[in-house]
Amino acid sequence: MTDARTRQAAPQAQAQAAPQAQAQATPQRLTIRRPDDWHLHLRDGAMLQAVASETARHFARAIIMPNLVPPVVRSHDAAAYRERILAALPAGSNFEPLMTLYLTEASDPADLRQGVGDGLVRAVKLYPAGATTNSDSGVRDIEKVMPFLETMAELGLPLCVHGEVTDADIDIFDREAVFIERVLAPLRQRLPELRIVMEHVTTRHGLDFVRSQAQGMAATLTTHHLIINRNHLLVGGVRPHYYCLPVAKREAHRLALVEAATSGDACFFLGTDSAPHATHTKEAACGCAGIFTAPNTMSCLAQVFEAESALDKLEAFTSLNGPAFYGLPANEQALTLVKQDQPVAYPTQIPVEDGQTVTVFDPGFELYWAVEEAS
Repeated sequence: MTDARTRQAAPQAQAQAAPQAQAQATPQRLTIRRPDDWHLHLRDGAMLQAVASETARHFARAIIMPNLVPPVVRSHDAAAYRERILAALPAGSNFEPLMTLYLTEASDPADLRQGVGDGLVRAVKLYPAGATTNSDSGVRDIEKVMPFLETMAELGLPLCVHGEVTDADIDIFDREAVFIERVLAPLRQRLPELRIVMEHVTTRHGLDFVRSQAQGMAATLTTHHLIINRNHLLVGGVRPHYYCLPVAKREAHRLALVEAATSGDACFFLGTDSAPHATHTKEAACGCAGIFTAPNTMSCLAQVFEAESALDKLEAFTSLNGPAFYGLPANEQALTLVKQDQPVAYPTQIPVEDGQTVTVFDPGFELYWAVEEAS
């Protein structure tokens, strides 16, 4: 991306921390099974219409986040939302939205059984109340949802967890570690048969905890957390398009995330947490949390994995580990990435409506891996 404003958003001081790939005269090709996104925000209305095709272009399936207004709480809400997503896709698209329910303290186990029995509900999302965008209806007291979680364990349905506490006295950079100590570790001990995905892990503590669990637990890692640390957000001025929740952490944690993603370890897989917001709501006095990575995620990941000499592990991270955990077959379609000798051009913004836009993630370095259409 070469837009002057976007290029300014990438701190020069952090250049050495970003993976850099050198152009080569002879392009290289890498063909993998078509990837899936195990944590995706599509929003609704005009935003859904604007961004759905960006994910469908490269991904076969995605776990769809339910934090709409109002949230997707019951199975009929999920069915209706799924129809809106399908209607927003380009003609001929075979993208499959995998629907989730938003866990509240009033969630109904009987409704869950129906949704799972119908083949509609693939997971349930736990938001601690107030943790992130549209999470005010989330869980305040884990005890009040234990009967629901026990039903999930019986059904073998994964619980997707936003792993942060929201207590005012806890520093924002410590929220993940404290959540593990206070909520997640006790829950694993109390209900070990419940299958859990700790989403968008951002710290070494989170990685170590997931690895310490013998079975039934996994973690998603985002594209942006593999590339940015908290200096990208704060050094030289506040850069709102690098603001997300969980917030980016120290460089040591970013490096640990890269090591986990490129390790081939089956408990780690891609969940982009691509989260579109209108540009003006990001560039505001109280800007929204979320980074829109759907258009260029695969190019970014290829570059990150190449920098670690781990392109042979990219397919496991994007296309194999997630389906295995969710009990689904890997995709039969293929996706090919081609290494170019000139940078790949991505738009800096996607139009929404009435002059509004959503800004595309700028990794802060040129991208040389182009994505061919899935076949």
